[in-house]
Amino acid sequence: MKIRFGTDGIRGKANENLTVDMAYRIGRYIGNHFKTGKVLIGRDTRLSGTMFESALAAGLTAGGCDVYLLKVCSTPSLVYLVRKGDFNCGLMISASHNPYYDNGIKIISGQGTKIDSELEKKIEEYMYGDENLLFATKENIGQVYDYPEGLDIYLDYLKNEYPLDLSAYKVIIDCSNGSASFIAEKFLRGLNCQLEVINNQPNGLNINKDCGSTHIEVLVEAIKKGDYDCGFSYDGDADRVIAVAADGTVVDGDKILYCCGRYLAEQGKLKGNKLVTTKMANLGLFKKLDKLNIGYEITDVGDKYVYQSMCENGYVLGGEQSGHIIFSDHATTGDGLLTSLEILSVMIKENKTLNELTDDLFIYPQLLVNVAVKDKEACIKDKEVVDKCKEVEETLHGEGRVLVRASGTESLVRVMAEAATDEACHKYVMEIVDLIKSKNM
Repeated sequence: MKIRFGTDGIRGKANENLTVDMAYRIGRYIGNHFKTGKVLIGRDTRLSGTMFESALAAGLTAGGCDVYLLKVCSTPSLVYLVRKGDFNCGLMISASHNPYYDNGIKIISGQGTKIDSELEKKIEEYMYGDENLLFATKENIGQVYDYPEGLDIYLDYLKNEYPLDLSAYKVIIDCSNGSASFIAEKFLRGLNCQLEVINNQPNGLNINKDCGSTHIEVLVEAIKKGDYDCGFSYDGDADRVIAVAADGTVVDGDKILYCCGRYLAEQGKLKGNKLVTTKMANLGLFKKLDKLNIGYEITDVGDKYVYQSMCENGYVLGGEQSGHIIFSDHATTGDGLLTSLEILSVMIKENKTLNELTDDLFIYPQLLVNVAVKDKEACIKDKEVVDKCKEVEETLHGEGRVLVRASGTESLVRVMAEAATDEACHKYVMEIVDLIKSKNM
């Protein structure tokens, strides 16, 4: 099956459905598109990263572009450097929170945003077509340069934005054996933080393996064993973060939005008195924001939709439950390290613990089940499925909800329910899951 660009680039199993030839052709098209331009390439720590890096660089230079290799970096660091430098675009080689055997390619525009869908479509057509592009020749052939100073430029920017003294704070971080291993520890120690670091020994095979933001139980267990003020767990490319309070309470993206959004509102810095989140945000967040008279915009799932809404309306805070949080005064994408600094900054300014800042937000029990399907779009539009969801919502009487949506990157339908108890969540989710499975769509 052909892979397509989803909400976060193109993604697949390395050298199975995402091949080195595809990476070369992506490089060829972009190289031909920008010709004598400059392109920045970064990657996370997974085994296939250097292979795809070489293929992209070959395609780009064959088209006439000069290539700058940032090597292992976080997605937000690459985005920042592309936006602030004179690069035509950036290519991040990462499959985010996926296992090591997956990989992906995110294409970042010169403005530090995801490229438009029209360019994605043209790249897809070239990947699977037989169009021949001209090669650069003679002095027009591009060159490849190492760009080791890039990460220091990014970290210097963060230090100027967040001149914090963290000497009074004891923090533990889980680097997911990914990109954060190369930036988070160095940066936080530079702010005098009393720091413990786990899962920061990447070997190409252990990225996201039983660690990181998708395995938050690892950090919860670690923080309960020590005397920490809080902890932060990153995903493979460090564009998202989940926090953990001192007692082991998980502070996900919804709680982070609440903590930072309320603080900004109280300071008169929440433009439009609104934040942006997605339809996957917990019902408890919406109810609490209503009580505080803080408005919100709801988008489809995907940080690019969140950022699009923020840009269109001038909002300064948006994000997802998964930990993609965007502070648009500072960045154009989710940034796990930057978000950690925002949380610590609120703790310092309010002189409160993370528990005190988030404990009054009631989070409805939530259950999400992924169902493999043949046609995800047909499934979510099926009349029986739609009617079943309406039936469940009527039963919940406003004290819960259900949501069925298609995955942006995989052949999956995600079924989510929120209700007053875990038992009710399980009951309603499985009723819908069983219906979908019985239809064999």
